[in-house]
Amino acid sequence: MATIFWVEDQAHWVEKLLPTLTRTNFDESNESAVTNSVLVYKFVAAAQQAIAQLSEAPDLALLDANMNGNDEAGFSIAQKLREKWPSLPILYLSEHSGTGIEQRAIEQAVAQDFIAKHQHNVAQVLCWRIKAALRQQQVANTAQQPVDTLVCGELTIDLLQWHVYWHGVRLMNPNNPQRPLAPTPRKILKVLVERAPRPVTVTQMAEALALDELSYASYRQHIKTLRHSFEQASCAAKQESFLTLCQREEGLVTVGDLHAYRWQLPTLEPKKG
Repeated sequence: MATIFWVEDQAHWVEKLLPTLTRTNFDESNESAVTNSVLVYKFVAAAQQAIAQLSEAPDLALLDANMNGNDEAGFSIAQKLREKWPSLPILYLSEHSGTGIEQRAIEQAVAQDFIAKHQHNVAQVLCWRIKAALRQQQVANTAQQPVDTLVCGELTIDLLQWHVYWHGVRLMNPNNPQRPLAPTPRKILKVLVERAPRPVTVTQMAEALALDELSYASYRQHIKTLRHSFEQASCAAKQESFLTLCQREEGLVTVGDLHAYRWQLPTLEPKKG
């Protein structure tokens, strides 16, 4: 379902196009029936007030250029939209195609598209252009969206706050459960999960962490710390012992011949009793 912010002062255009905008599926990947939310405003002041009050951005704005004889009407609304939601796709649906209004909208990057009202298949053209704009926006959002979590089964690593969770329980320092897990074990775990199920040697881990030196004894100690931190979380979550998982070569697995470790996604069983 898409939310469209539509500003149009002529009632006959609203009557003609509203059913199409409401019922058209603009998401080609979703074949289920949809009902879009179309927010219609007939006056500049009403549109600007709505922009100020809306807490969530619409998916797309569809603007008339000239309203009640004012050539600046569409531009003033577009400016307010851009101030609040800089990446919002804005399309014009106007009788002023091919004029200086269209030139200004395109050259000043106010509009992503400018659609002429007076064409025999305007409803169809409008749907084509809306689909294209939403598809482009989705691609842009996907490309720009930061990866803020790393999830592997019941393990979640929050890459923004640097918290690690096992079955929803935060991993803490096993020697002092009131303190968070130290940074180096967390970073080691992240590398192991990202490269799973391949083993990571001490040399590879040092390179991944940009460390000048990492001894195998230190690497082994960080793994031990991680295992016991997981064990605490398993007990708190009433799950199977993490140390038991490791003994059957799941979770944090020792690859002895290589002096390496790897992450193996566990096959989990709820703790009984």
